[in-house]
Formats: sequence, structure tokens, C-alpha cells
Amino acid sequence: MTAPEELRELIESYLDELALTPELGGLEASVRYSLAGGGKRVRPVLCLATAEAAGAEPETALPAAAAVELVHNFSLVHDDLPALDDDKLRRGRASTWVEFGEAIGVLAGDALLAEALRLALTYPTPAVARELVQATLGMIGGQYLDIAGGAPDLASLHRLKTGCLFSASVACALWAAEVPEREQGPWRAFADEVGLLFQIVDDILDEDGFALERGAEGARALADGTAERAQALLLEIPAETSVLSGIVAGLAARTS
Repeated sequence: MTAPEELRELIESYLDELALTPELGGLEASVRYSLAGGGKRVRPVLCLATAEAAGAEPETALPAAAAVELVHNFSLVHDDLPALDDDKLRRGRASTWVEFGEAIGVLAGDALLAEALRLALTYPTPAVARELVQATLGMIGGQYLDIAGGAPDLASLHRLKTGCLFSASVACALWAAEVPEREQGPWRAFADEVGLLFQIVDDILDEDGFALERGAEGARALADGTAERAQALLLEIPAETSVLSGIVAGLAARTS
């Protein structure tokens, strides 16, 4: 099995060499700037690790993994805009809209989403693109609830705003690895827990969300319980899931 560090190197190389649509012209600089900001690549690594656990070569899932990462970066570029979070910094450097201007920031985000769909559609099955579109719509819906204050609870908000793309990371890998839909249930349940785990730990680190609602100790207990459920679900999957288990442990213990 391929270690997460090697999977990250795979996706970094793929993104570095990714040929963007020629029609983007001068917009390509802002798109590549958005992708080169030093993110952890958690979602694409999860995608590649899932594909390998499901019996495929990690390279098979590279277009799907890159598509998920492009959607993630599209959301960050647009979230940083003045109309939303008005964040001037992203990963220790100027946000895309600050570096290139607000209008270019909007277009760069649009281009990232369109390029993601182009990659997802390179598979023989439309299921990869369908999963990505559904996840993107869920993520956007979660962002709306966050702005409008209409979420019934934090868990529901996080499952949309954060969890949908984690679910897509796993589901797109399953389709790329040609796992029959009837066998995908435990994998998808696992993905739901991983997405929630990521957000709970984010809240703990940012002293926000669940950390405010439940206190630091309560949020930590929630994270530990979520990690335990994710690990238990992996045991139900008839595959070599040690790398996925390590990813879960790393997410639960992360400090940044």
C-alpha cells in the first residue's frame, strides 16, 4: 500500500503538470496561484488511498482526486471574496482576489470548478462527475445556511459545508475503481464520519463551532467518538484499509 506522503507527492505532481483549458488564457496564472498555496491535500490523498484500498492503482483516481481538490480550492477562492468572508490572507499569503483583483478572483474560482468537471468527465462512467456535482451543490447549500443562519444544528451544517466534499473524495474513488454501487455502503458511511471528524478538529483548533458549543473537552470527546466510529466502519470493509486507518488517526491528532 502507498503511504499518504507518497500519495500527496502523486497529487502534487499531477496538479503541477495539469494542462488547463487553453481558452483560459491570462486567467491561468490566477488559477495556478490558487492551487499552489500549500494546502495539505487531505481530500485528494483520501481519494487516492480509497481507490487503492478498493483494488485500483492510485493513478487511476488521479483525475478524480484532482477534481475534488479543484472544487475545494474553488470554494476557498470564492469564500475569501469581500462579499463573503473578506479574507485577505490564505495559507500565509495574499488571497487570490487580493493578488489579482476581485473580478479575477471570481473568474478564477469559476475556472477551477469548470476544470474540475472536465477532469471528472474523463472517466467512462458519468458517476464520478455526478458525485462531484452533488457534493458541490451540497457544499454551496451549506455555505448559504452558514450565511443565512438557517442550519438546524452544527452537525447538519458541517455535513453539508465540509462533509459533502469528503464524501465525494471517497465516492469518486469508488466509481473510478469500479466498485459496484451495492458494495459502497460501508465506504460511504466511513466518508461521512471522516468529514465530520475533520470539521470538529478544525473547530477545536480555531476555538469555534463545536468548541464554543460544547467546550474544549466536549468537542474533543466528540472528535474521539467520531474517529472511533470511522475506524469501526473500516473494519466492516473487506479490504486492506490500513492507510485509511492511518489517515483517520492523523486527522484526529492534527494540531494545525
